[in-house]
Amino acid sequence: MLSKNELQRQAASAILGRLLRYIDKNPQRNILKLLRFSELFLGGIFPKKYMTAMKQAVQDENNVYYRYAMNLLRDTDHDFLKKFLLAAGLGAGAQGTKKVRANREILHCNVPFLILMDPTSACNCHCKGCWAAEYGHANHLSLDEMRSVIAQGKDLGTHVYMFTGGEPLLRKKDLIKLCEENPDCAFLAYTNGTLIDEAFCDELLRVGNMTLAISIEGTEKTTDARRGEGMYDAAVRAMKLLRKKGVLFGMSICYTRANVDMVTSDEFMDKMVDLGVKFGFYFNYMPVGSHAPVDLIPTPEQREFMYRWLRKTRSGKTGKPLFVMDFQDDGEYVGGCIAGGRNYFHINAAGDMEPCVFIHFSDSNIREKTLLEALKSDLFMAYYHNQPFNDNHLRPCPMLENPQCLRKIIAQTGAKSTNLEGAESAEALCAKCDRFAAAWAPLADKLWKTTPHPDPMTQFYRDSAWGKEELKRSDGSDHQE
Repeated sequence: MLSKNELQRQAASAILGRLLRYIDKNPQRNILKLLRFSELFLGGIFPKKYMTAMKQAVQDENNVYYRYAMNLLRDTDHDFLKKFLLAAGLGAGAQGTKKVRANREILHCNVPFLILMDPTSACNCHCKGCWAAEYGHANHLSLDEMRSVIAQGKDLGTHVYMFTGGEPLLRKKDLIKLCEENPDCAFLAYTNGTLIDEAFCDELLRVGNMTLAISIEGTEKTTDARRGEGMYDAAVRAMKLLRKKGVLFGMSICYTRANVDMVTSDEFMDKMVDLGVKFGFYFNYMPVGSHAPVDLIPTPEQREFMYRWLRKTRSGKTGKPLFVMDFQDDGEYVGGCIAGGRNYFHINAAGDMEPCVFIHFSDSNIREKTLLEALKSDLFMAYYHNQPFNDNHLRPCPMLENPQCLRKIIAQTGAKSTNLEGAESAEALCAKCDRFAAAWAPLADKLWKTTPHPDPMTQFYRDSAWGKEELKRSDGSDHQE
């Protein structure tokens, strides 16, 4: 007998297939039908105002998101789009989110919406300021280990899995196998693009539930300066092939003090739209690793620029038909730091479970503990008990913007360095962030006080009934202010 989730999937697949089959005849009307259908299946798990805004946007031909929707339908294979919507919208968005939220209430710990893992530490690039460039080729997660992570994650409600490294596409056959075995999960791989060929694109079309974020750093000059000669051309070639095949993809950008202007220019963004990029993940450069140059950290003024640029670029009136987000400057939408399992955590290629891809400390390994045991470990519970690390969500990170928090957590939990190129102490790491944190604080506080902010609709430990009771008993001594 089919489960409730499987019956939902069958029904959703039939309706989506019918809508997408006829969508080209009247795109605007059928996109509205698609949004109304999505709203029904998502069951109110996301704020209604966002769905209302999307429906209004696709009815206005002058709105950027109308163009975005038209480009998405034009550039993406419709069977791929159906499979991806089933995985990301139904599997992860509706069924997964409900289970994650229920388990947080039951288990009294962080339960992640997504898990990021490194299939391998190996990489065919040597990017300046990237710790993975120093890791070598020694560490790998086996296919069965990754299967176990996904099976345990799904039991908790986690239906989104992202792959980084190293270069994850060195294991692309195994990644396709995981996609094939888990059609109710959405997958994403961060990649330099050099290993994308026609055969791999055909496999992506077949499984339909994995997208790619291709690393690029602005112009050919700025990309090759950090990633190596020819890397810009390789990324562009990959994008052209993916668009030709009809595979949904985006870009991944590490913005630094040296490239902020290039990766936010109209010229760059328009070129990415023309190449078929549909989303962009922007990451503030973090000085992780003993050889990481501190002078690549963006200045406070550049961070403020990024905050304002993001909102301009996402505007339906002034923006671009390409959805961008920044995991530092968008902290106000998710209640600050999302690490430590609050929304995600990271598993490196040695199996160490780390609270964040940028925080290379751990007290748990998948070869010794279950995911739930790790989420209940001292390190992860320290995140749970102390989030948010700052009530100004423009200062979200316990390392970059609040280095005193990470120092305290590591000292209290005894978590060990998992930096695969060589141990790096919390003091050494946080010392590289002190100057930026002090300089950013007054600008961020002024920005926080003078601009409106969304309600992230999140419940922290300190706001929960059990958290309030525990804090009352301990007189609040376990919570960092």
